[in-house]
Amino acid sequence: MNRRIVFAAGALGAVLFLAATGAGATLPAPEKIVLPNGLSVYHVPNRDLPLVSFRLLIPGAGTAFESEELEGLAGLTAELVLKGTSALSAESIAEELDFMGAALRVSAAAEYAQVSAFGLSEHFPRLAALVAESLAAAVFPEEEFARERARRADALAAAKDNPMQAVRLYFQKAYFGSHPLGRLASGTQSSLSRMSAGDVRRFHAEHYRPEGAVAAIVGDIGRKELESLLGKTLGSWKNPETPRRVPDLPPLPEPREKKLLLVDKPDATQAYFILGAPGYGVGDGVFPQASIMNTLFGGRFTSRLNTELRIKRGLTYGASSSFDSWRAGGLATVSSYTRNEKIGEMLDITLEQLAAARSQGFGDEEVESGRNYILGQFPLSLESNTHKATAVARLAFYGLGFDFYDRYLEAVKTAAPRSVGEAAARLLPGEGFVLVVVGRADEVRPLLNKWGAFQEKKITDRDF
Repeated sequence: MNRRIVFAAGALGAVLFLAATGAGATLPAPEKIVLPNGLSVYHVPNRDLPLVSFRLLIPGAGTAFESEELEGLAGLTAELVLKGTSALSAESIAEELDFMGAALRVSAAAEYAQVSAFGLSEHFPRLAALVAESLAAAVFPEEEFARERARRADALAAAKDNPMQAVRLYFQKAYFGSHPLGRLASGTQSSLSRMSAGDVRRFHAEHYRPEGAVAAIVGDIGRKELESLLGKTLGSWKNPETPRRVPDLPPLPEPREKKLLLVDKPDATQAYFILGAPGYGVGDGVFPQASIMNTLFGGRFTSRLNTELRIKRGLTYGASSSFDSWRAGGLATVSSYTRNEKIGEMLDITLEQLAAARSQGFGDEEVESGRNYILGQFPLSLESNTHKATAVARLAFYGLGFDFYDRYLEAVKTAAPRSVGEAAARLLPGEGFVLVVVGRADEVRPLLNKWGAFQEKKITDRDF
C-alpha cells in the first residue's frame, strides 16, 4: 500500500492525486457521448500530438465484489481478459499491440475494473476494436488460466520473502478483516487453489457490462470520427441478460482501540510497520485541508515525519503518511522501516509526532509552505493525454464534477492554519488504530510490549 492522498487504491489512484494537487491549469471540459448499451464516453480532443489515450471503468467488477471464498477472482479475471477471444489468441493480441506500438492493460481496483490503452491515433481504430472484442468475447482458455494462477501463487510466495510487500498485505487483512476492501487483488494461496476457469468466466459474464460504465478518450480524434468508431467497436458490446446490480459497500471498520499484530520473519534484519486509522470518503469536503496537512506531516521529503525519522536520526531511508478514499469511507496510514533493534524508538517518535500534530496543528509558515508545494506540482500533472483520460474517467465515475480541480485549488489557496489543524485532529491516528509490524519476533517483541499485547503470526503460515 504505497499510499498518498488519493481517491482510492483503491479509488482514484495516484494520477488523480497529482492532477488534483496543484495550480496553473485546469482540466478541459469533456463532451459526453452515451451509447445505446449504456456506456458513457467522455471525449477531450487534443491535436497537439498524434496520440490517443483511453480509460474505461467498469463498476462492480472490482475486488470488493468477488466472494470471500474466491478472493483474487476479480484480479485474475482482469488479467485474463486479454489472453484470447473467440477469434484471437493471446499471442495474436500481443503481436498486434507490439506492431502498433500500443499499450493495453486490464486491471482490478476495489470498486471497478479498469481498461487502460494508449497509442498512435492512426492505430486507435484497431486498438479500440481489440478492446471491444476482448471485453465482449474473452474465452479464458484453460491453459492461460492455469499459467496465470500459478504465476500469482509464485508472486505471493515472493511477497512473503519481501517484508516491504508483506507488511502491506498483512495490514490490509488486519485492518479490513472480512470487509470487502480486505480482499487482496492477488488472492491468497487458499483462494487461488479453489478457483477454476469456470469461476473466471462466470465473474466476467456477470460483472463486465457496458451499462453504467464510464470511459474517457483524450487525444487526436474528432467527435464525428469518434462517434462512428464507437458504434463499430464498444457500441457492439452487449449487456448480459441479468439486471445490473452494484451493491453499496458496507461502512468501513472504525477501530476504537489498538489492534496490534506482529508477523515473525526470522531472517529479517529490518522491521517494517504500517499504522492505520479511519480517513475520509470520496467527496468529503476536508480533502483540500487534508492534502495540506498530509504534505506537512508525511507527504513529502521535508515532512515532519521524514525529518524526524530519517534526516535527524538516521533510522530509515523513508517514512510517509497517506490517505485512501472510497465511496464508503477512507483510511489514513503511516509507514516506515528500520533495523529490528530500533523499531521501538521509531514507533515512539511516530506516535509522538502524531500526537503533536493532532493537538498543536501547524503554524502559518508551515501551512504556506504546504500550500505552495501542492500548487507548484499542478502544471506537470495534466500534461499528458494519459493523465487527462484517467482524471476524466474517475471524476465521472465518482460524480465529482469536472470543475473539481478549480474548486479544490481555490480551497487549497485559501486554507487557513486553523482548518488544516482541524483536519489533523480529525484524521491523524490517535487512540484507536491498527498497527502491523513485520520483523524478527525474538528481537522486536520486547521492544513492542509497551503498546500492549500483540497477536502473532508466522510468515511461513499459509495465507495472511
